Amino acid sequence: MSEIGLRERKKARTRETILREAFRLFRERGYTVTTVEQIAEAAEISPATFFRYFPAKEDLVTLDRFPPLLDALAAQPPGAPVTVLRGAFRAAFAALSADEIAAGHAREVFAATVPELLVANLRRSPALIGEVRALLADRAGCAPDDPRIRDAVGAAFGVVAMVWAQWACHADLDGPAEIDRALGRLESGLTF
Repeated sequence: MSEIGLRERKKARTRETILREAFRLFRERGYTVTTVEQIAEAAEISPATFFRYFPAKEDLVTLDRFPPLLDALAAQPPGAPVTVLRGAFRAAFAALSADEIAAGHAREVFAATVPELLVANLRRSPALIGEVRALLADRAGCAPDDPRIRDAVGAAFGVVAMVWAQWACHADLDGPAEIDRALGRLESGLTF
């Protein structure tokens, strides 16, 4: 049992080292010109090891970082769609350390400012949205193609995207708290 724990901790450290070194290089050299080989060298691993953790360079900063949200969504009790989504975002952020949130913010800045990453995220969005719709429909007791689920996911992700865009420009913003407030306003019907 402890060997599995040790192995998982080592994998997590390696993954974080790759991310830390990649973002250091991105800041110093720029995303586009930084190569996988340079990232691997800085992280003191082989390029083959890099590819065991990340299938491509864009995977360092694209939608693969959402499993905590999907796990939190699967654990939510049944309820109204926006309420369930708000609870999932709260739980997902609560499970992250301040360093993990800061690293996520740095990835969001790159994802919002590098054209290739915007395109990569758009390509991956339908799969993520499909997973969220299926989980949310299960919590709401309806089909994933129910228009109410589509509308709730669209509205919630639109609100979250707007906050993330603002957070990318204003690092001092408390992104998780603002996302919660924004979803709270959406949950209450956006009354003024």
